Amino acid sequence: MTNTYPEIQADPGVTRRVLSQNPELMVVKVAFENGAEGKPHAHDHTQAVYVEAGRFRFTLGDDTVEIGPGDSLVVPSGMRHGVVCLEAGRLIDTFTPRRDDFL
Repeated sequence: MTNTYPEIQADPGVTRRVLSQNPELMVVKVAFENGAEGKPHAHDHTQAVYVEAGRFRFTLGDDTVEIGPGDSLVVPSGMRHGVVCLEAGRLIDTFTPRRDDFL
């Protein structure tokens, strides 16, 4: 199901907008200003991340990786992770199942 969802302020310098969703899958665009952070957290959802634009440093458990345009990664269910934006840009996050807390 495709719907129109509002853009919301997720964290300082971070906005997100649900692009599409159903109970099994959700696609979200997340825009970051330079230096903005997605605070470390964990959730039960498997998350795939695609970098549409910008550069980002992800912490995944005890590992750190820097990724840029066209790169992607998968965050397993339950893994503690966070991100710092090194160059303003956008991520496309896909969650399975959907994040009901984003609706």
